[in-house]
Amino acid sequence: MSAFGGKTLRNSKVVLIDKNPGRNAQTMGIARELGTDIGLIHEPSIGVIGNKGDSQCYLGVQKKVERIHEQIRKRTQDCDNQLRMRLVQPEYTVATSDGMRNGTKEMRYSLIGREVTHDSVCEHLSASGLEGTIAVVACDKPPVGTAAAILEHNKPAIIMSDGPIRPGMDSVTKERLDIISGFQVAGSEDEELKHRVACESCPGYGSCGGMFTYNTMQTFIGVMGLEPLHMVAPPSDDPRRMQLFPDELIDFLVRMIENNVTPRDIVNRDSIRNAMIVAMAVGGSTNVLLHGPEIARAAGFGDFARDIMTPQEFNHLSESVVPVLIDARPFGNYSMVDIDEKGGIQVIVKELLDAGLLNGNTLTCTGETLSEQITRLSPPPPDGDVIYTVEKPYKPTGGLRVLGGNLSPEFSSVLKLAGVEGGLENNIFVGRARVFDGEEGLLYSLTNEPDIFQDGDMIIVRYEGPSGAPGMPEMLDSTSRITTLCREKNIVVGLMTDGRFSGGSVGLVIGHVGPEAALGGEIALIENGDEIIIDLNLNEINCTPLKDEETLTKRRNSWKEIVEANGGTHPSIGIADTRLLNRMRRSAVSAVYGAGMHPDRQLWVSEPRDPVVTAFSPENKYRS
Repeated sequence: MSAFGGKTLRNSKVVLIDKNPGRNAQTMGIARELGTDIGLIHEPSIGVIGNKGDSQCYLGVQKKVERIHEQIRKRTQDCDNQLRMRLVQPEYTVATSDGMRNGTKEMRYSLIGREVTHDSVCEHLSASGLEGTIAVVACDKPPVGTAAAILEHNKPAIIMSDGPIRPGMDSVTKERLDIISGFQVAGSEDEELKHRVACESCPGYGSCGGMFTYNTMQTFIGVMGLEPLHMVAPPSDDPRRMQLFPDELIDFLVRMIENNVTPRDIVNRDSIRNAMIVAMAVGGSTNVLLHGPEIARAAGFGDFARDIMTPQEFNHLSESVVPVLIDARPFGNYSMVDIDEKGGIQVIVKELLDAGLLNGNTLTCTGETLSEQITRLSPPPPDGDVIYTVEKPYKPTGGLRVLGGNLSPEFSSVLKLAGVEGGLENNIFVGRARVFDGEEGLLYSLTNEPDIFQDGDMIIVRYEGPSGAPGMPEMLDSTSRITTLCREKNIVVGLMTDGRFSGGSVGLVIGHVGPEAALGGEIALIENGDEIIIDLNLNEINCTPLKDEETLTKRRNSWKEIVEANGGTHPSIGIADTRLLNRMRRSAVSAVYGAGMHPDRQLWVSEPRDPVVTAFSPENKYRS
């Protein structure tokens, strides 16, 4: 065993290295090449990891990883304040770009990228036996995979957001632009406009700048305690990320190591609940209902609804307790850069803490409780333009709603209420189904025959779930074109799918409908023209004909006949022609459990539960 800071490190890997000359040969060689002390090769290891991919999201990661790595190296050589740990070379994960892949078959690899990141980080951490890790994360799926692997490894670790991209500006209209702007003009016949917006939407580098999935999950991870709150909002090119944050991260990590604080000491039921409440308050991405359960699973909570927050409580909080506190894209005007200029997400957290809506006693990676971290950061009050108060919010109800009903018996379906632009009369939408077996057909119709879509249509896109696609692609291209169509014609057209959406999607769109069509879920039984009712008073989505048992049985039997005639799978499912796609098809769990790849999927089948509403009255609010 080895000591660090006067304390014994638990689960040290020193005994594995021992004095074997075979194992020592490369360890010494690495130390020489990295310029570190050979005398430290038998000490516990420390290292930096980062996310990489083929988009602007990842362009700033490597230099930050290298900067942190160099600062750690210097500390291992500092005789007066030596960090007695073995430094390992940086490692990087690989994932695709959501923005460039939306609307294509390659989009099936987006959510799989979360799983691949998880696997590669898990392999690196476990095989290297890292006792201390700093992770620089980018885009939206790799950070979740990184966090999940860190929780499974459960050795001291800390995360830093690489940072969001700055918004662009239309050189003609002087309006702000972002990646969503590009998707929303995709259906335009003005080729000059489309070219200009494409060229001017994403200047510089960094991850998507609105309150899309990336910033939703960075906020989530920060509030949960694995990332310092003040490191979430600054843009990727902010000098603090190179000049100040690296040494702060090392200080925080050393404190975790000295005090034997691990990720699972930080991430518990209360901290995950805090993070989910803040996700509501920022009008966050629907993907948080996939990523939250996956992070909870990695932290040891197998059933999010049972162990963390029931759907009924989630809706109670969103409907009656937690308002939206920011005016941000895609449903508003501002970006994360503006939130940073107004004090950062710590302003939002303080506002919710002061209102008694969060548990301030949860531990964070800085060594402080959430309340203590906020006190030290001393954020300014909400400015009332970008960030609002609980008393006078931007929107009176939370941004997300989960839905049951005969189309969603798993209670997995999610609606980003903050992004709905119309169609709800007294919280009810009544429409007729227009069915597409796959997104490709929908995109064809939106491009070539947009006039077929009429006011009151509810588009059904199925066989795009975790197993069916496989990979559960998000549909930013489709939702953006529908949004533009609705605005131009002043109509309401909704979309319902067993796939998922980008955090940049707006409109009356419902994702994660489960069970998915490929597994025989009720969404597979909808026919063109069926009456579809969305009732937010009951938080249900229903297909009226399927309420009739005779109709339900007849349609289910017809579906089974098609499956049996096709050798056991429905002919509309996507082709799984790579090992990754095949692995996703065979091991994906339901969206309600995070839609991850888990071989023990049968252990994840939900047991019937009686609806339970956990009281969240003012007298039961958290008080720090």
